[in-house]
Amino acid sequence: MSVPASQNSAQLTGERNPKGGNSTATLWESFDPLAGKKLEIVGPHGEIINPKWFPQVDDERLIHAYKIMLLARTSDLRAVSLQRQGRLYTLPPNIGQEACAVGSAMAIERTDWLVQAYRELGAQLMHGVPLDRWYLLCAGSEAGNVFPDGMRVLPQSVPIASQCLHAAGIAHAIKYKGGSEVAIVYFGDGATSEGDFHEAMNWAAVFSCPVIFFCNNNQYAISYPRTSQTKSKTIAQKAIAYGMPGIQVDGNDLFAVYRATSDAVAWARAGNGPVLIEAETYRMGAHTTSDDPTKYRDKTEEEVWKPRDPIARVKQYLQSKKLWNDKQEAAWRTECEQQIEAAVRVVEHHQASSPEEIMTHVYKDLCPELREQLADLKQFLAWKEGK
Repeated sequence: MSVPASQNSAQLTGERNPKGGNSTATLWESFDPLAGKKLEIVGPHGEIINPKWFPQVDDERLIHAYKIMLLARTSDLRAVSLQRQGRLYTLPPNIGQEACAVGSAMAIERTDWLVQAYRELGAQLMHGVPLDRWYLLCAGSEAGNVFPDGMRVLPQSVPIASQCLHAAGIAHAIKYKGGSEVAIVYFGDGATSEGDFHEAMNWAAVFSCPVIFFCNNNQYAISYPRTSQTKSKTIAQKAIAYGMPGIQVDGNDLFAVYRATSDAVAWARAGNGPVLIEAETYRMGAHTTSDDPTKYRDKTEEEVWKPRDPIARVKQYLQSKKLWNDKQEAAWRTECEQQIEAAVRVVEHHQASSPEEIMTHVYKDLCPELREQLADLKQFLAWKEGK
């Protein structure tokens, strides 16, 4: 999938100033996280419940976003199936978080930086990353972290919250060099309990770095519930301590995610500094394919979230506007299957990664310590294969 960069300039209604600036503050003021207010625009059945903040998006772009969400969901389910067959390694399912990923990524330009954690398949696809790269990574190949030239996407970050510092550093460099780009960084609710998150927030705020901190609050940090890991009533309110805007949005509402991220991008691009967005969503699947959520959460809890499925919500909205029908749905699902089959073929014909590839795309030159580690790894693998 590809989208012309020019289509990434969303036009919004409501009180937002498209050029950014102080008038954007009306969104933050209207949804003060300390007052327990959350931005919601479209309801569970695709009905508009908050027209004042509805983003003005052209139909073609909205349909494209829906198709990306569906491609991400289909790819995700197939990957889990392949993992169960032993054809992929352990992976973190994305199911349920497609609106967070796609809605936020559709608010940035191709020239902006996407700093991901490990549950942003939809954001990758929306930003133009080929599908086979995600499958390659799930198959254990470092090639999955190598993106086409000019594409500003960082490798998936498994360490919790470390990527927040990377994003703050990138944004600081953008400002230092006088650029107009922004960086968006993704992390989970558990990351907001880590030191790296707070250091990045503080640095970005002090130096007015153009970065959007995007928290996927999916209710669990692996098996630890959100309610037990922080005393803050909302995660968004943590922004207040650092002197930046913070907003909580319905993370299963594509329109709310897009609206909040678009305003945050305009705010940051105009030189006003960082924003923290808390997208309240639900991890419908397991943390990873090695996890068993039945050990730590009630089945009735999952049933509560099922009607809030982000994909079903957008589909119902599109159908109510006569922009999508069953024939288009069937055709696109077939196209999704074809794209996935092509990606899987690439993965299964890909040459196995060498030990050098672990470091090839990370360091220009290896320091003595890393050269020693590489030699040790090769020696270990030679021993293992010989045994």
